[in-house]
Amino acid sequence: QVQLVESGGGLVQAGGSLRLSCTASGLIFYNYAMHWFRQAPGKEREGISCVSWDSIAYYTDSVKGRFTISRDNAKNTLYLQMNSLKPEDTAMYYCAADFGGYCSGSWWARRAYNYWGQGTQVTVSS
Repeated sequence: QVQLVESGGGLVQAGGSLRLSCTASGLIFYNYAMHWFRQAPGKEREGISCVSWDSIAYYTDSVKGRFTISRDNAKNTLYLQMNSLKPEDTAMYYCAADFGGYCSGSWWARRAYNYWGQGTQVTVSS
């Protein structure tokens, strides 16, 4: 049974940092491109970052320069280092796995991924 489990969320002041983790089990981790999405209350789920099996990273403009995605294939773990957090970063953050290992051309818009985690809440106070 495949599981993606996010952790590391919490409450932080604006300008602060958090590091999210997503630990995978039940799959061959390096066969999957990994993604971070987020969803704020009343808004659609938003793709923010993708990393290929060989650690090529992509970001949407909303987080570029502030967030860093990384992965450790030996530990089956995906990370998201979030710096300079803003109140508008408040959301539930989800990781998603896509078989094939490479970030697709429109990864930020897709919703049909092989596996999703349950999410971890990030709240940024002003």
